[in-house]
Amino acid sequence: MPDLLATSNGHPDRDGSLIEVTPESAGWEYVGFVVLRLEAGRSASRHTGGEEVCLILLSGTCDVSAGDKEWKDLGGRESVFEGLPSAVYLPPGTEYRVEASTGLEIAVASAPAERGADPMRIGPEDIDVEVRGSGNMEREIRPILMEDREAERLLVVEVLTPNGHWSSYPPHKHDQDDPPRERYLEEMYYHKIRPDKGFALQRVFTEDGSLDETLTFHEGDVVLVPEGYHVVSAPPGYDLYYLNVMAGPVREWRIKNHPDHEWLLG
Repeated sequence: MPDLLATSNGHPDRDGSLIEVTPESAGWEYVGFVVLRLEAGRSASRHTGGEEVCLILLSGTCDVSAGDKEWKDLGGRESVFEGLPSAVYLPPGTEYRVEASTGLEIAVASAPAERGADPMRIGPEDIDVEVRGSGNMEREIRPILMEDREAERLLVVEVLTPNGHWSSYPPHKHDQDDPPRERYLEEMYYHKIRPDKGFALQRVFTEDGSLDETLTFHEGDVVLVPEGYHVVSAPPGYDLYYLNVMAGPVREWRIKNHPDHEWLLG
């Protein structure tokens, strides 16, 4: 089993990468992920190759060009805790360029695809915010590229969890193809914490106990969920943001709640 925690030291490398997860490093087949930090005026050029890609602006403003399409002045929020996301979806075989207008942090989520879908911009006005759970299970869901938008494999969503609350709760899983009850999806969590010196906890476990890991993560870390039930806890004093990227052979979000804890749904 590969390490379920990919840590960031907070300093970008020469091409601007803060943290990167590939299918090879994760030991799975579908989900890839990288976060770029670019200074104002700096650009990054890439090609989607045999993957579809979703660019999610974490903070700052940029222009994105892809083929004959160009989207100007995307983003603008100061942090993931301030305002709704902007994103761009790009299909396989697309050369693209990101140019930072201000200091920029941008996430690049990817998954193998054959045709993908048409390029599209997703703006804050397109995000239908949902409040899920109640009491200290309450959190804010911001769907970016879920089943209501076209793509071949990628599913992308932001979640804000207030300090002292639990999220991805009750524990659930999606590691088997058992339609219509459950679909196999690899998943990763990219975490940010306010204040950024804090920490939070995530448990990933299987019913038979063959996998049971409780991970302490910090600002900018990634937790991998290749299988099993999973749940997140934000300690008092520290608000938690995570960006979920999921992909699998069938693009359907179908989950199984842990039978011991499903009663919490009321």
